[in-house]
Amino acid sequence: MTTSTSKMLMNPRLLAILAFGFASGLPLSLTGATLQAWFTEANVNLKTIGILSLLGIPYTLKFLWAPLMDHYGFTALGKRKTWIMLMQLALVIMLFVLSQMDPAVQAGSMGIAALAIAFFSASQDISINAYTTDVLTSDERGLGAAYTVFAYRIALLVSGGLALIYADYFGWEKTYECMALLMLLAMIPAYFAPRPQEAAVSAQNLYQTTRLSLVDLLKRDKMILLLLFIILYKFGDALALSLITNFLLHGLGFTLTEVGLAYKIVSFVAMILGGFAGGILMTRWNIYYALLVFGLAQAFSNLTFAVLAYAGKSFVLMAASVFIENFCSGLSTAALLAFMMSLCDRRYTASQFALLSAVASIGRVFLGPLAALMVENLGWVQFYIWSFVLCFPGIFLLALLKDEVRFHAHAAAD
Repeated sequence: MTTSTSKMLMNPRLLAILAFGFASGLPLSLTGATLQAWFTEANVNLKTIGILSLLGIPYTLKFLWAPLMDHYGFTALGKRKTWIMLMQLALVIMLFVLSQMDPAVQAGSMGIAALAIAFFSASQDISINAYTTDVLTSDERGLGAAYTVFAYRIALLVSGGLALIYADYFGWEKTYECMALLMLLAMIPAYFAPRPQEAAVSAQNLYQTTRLSLVDLLKRDKMILLLLFIILYKFGDALALSLITNFLLHGLGFTLTEVGLAYKIVSFVAMILGGFAGGILMTRWNIYYALLVFGLAQAFSNLTFAVLAYAGKSFVLMAASVFIENFCSGLSTAALLAFMMSLCDRRYTASQFALLSAVASIGRVFLGPLAALMVENLGWVQFYIWSFVLCFPGIFLLALLKDEVRFHAHAAAD
């Protein structure tokens, strides 16, 4: 690796993004699958455990309070870094509080504490996304997206799989105390992270900041079509993956072990490799070309599942299909995140990126019922062929918006 390449891949800005990606991913499982395991071990009733799924609501609605992170700030460390560290400190405190509770007798109180953790975690995500957008140069944003995905997934392994193993040996109290300690340690790189250039907000109050951030975004030329593109770009990919576990287990008859080995592990590696490949290629390609090529790769990768559905149960073919699809999904995700960053005004990065990411998640959140209906009426082969076809409205819209996409990429570079 040459010195220039090493500096490009490991400069202080990107190293900060790695640290923030880990801090962003750590709390998610602690209010999700890991907390459910703790409640299950304590013999809490299934209805109460089911209610825990509502803890994901703050992540969906975070755009509602994102303008707070744009309007208010502190000069000592900079607005973005201060908000990140405040949320991390709140997470440390609440994780420690949660660790001292017993779900057998304090399930309700633990639910409230977990909701607070989810709120602070979602708020940390708002600030980290704003920091990432502000601190990275335009040609680093693809790599930044890849680094975020990599560190985020490592954190999910730590707070998900490793936390369960640790709890089995040392108990839940020690496990959550350990997670609180990891979050505390995450504040160290946050303190030393490079301070981004931040634009001052001219609004006199929070309402004006909220309104101006929305007006600034919507006044862009063809912005409604650009928002529609963000929804549709990964529509086919989200559709293909919406019932993937059911397809592998019941559609093809693979065992839980086979799915765990091939799908969970292979998809983890493929998504990371795809993200890194996409990030590196985007240092050489313009954003429009990257979106086009990666979008086409994403579309054709869905056909591997159609081939698998037609061929029937084959572990090797399943592993290959999962790798190809997730690798291409990693490519397209890196490009889309970089494009969304280019749309943000530095004065309103937190508000605008939170809103754009919420728009991008629409397909992933709401496609489940449609996918189930399609499978029931068409079968798995036709379903995955349609997931390929439904990738193209986004690609056609991208071609239509070629000039606008390039304009925003160049404006962000300036």
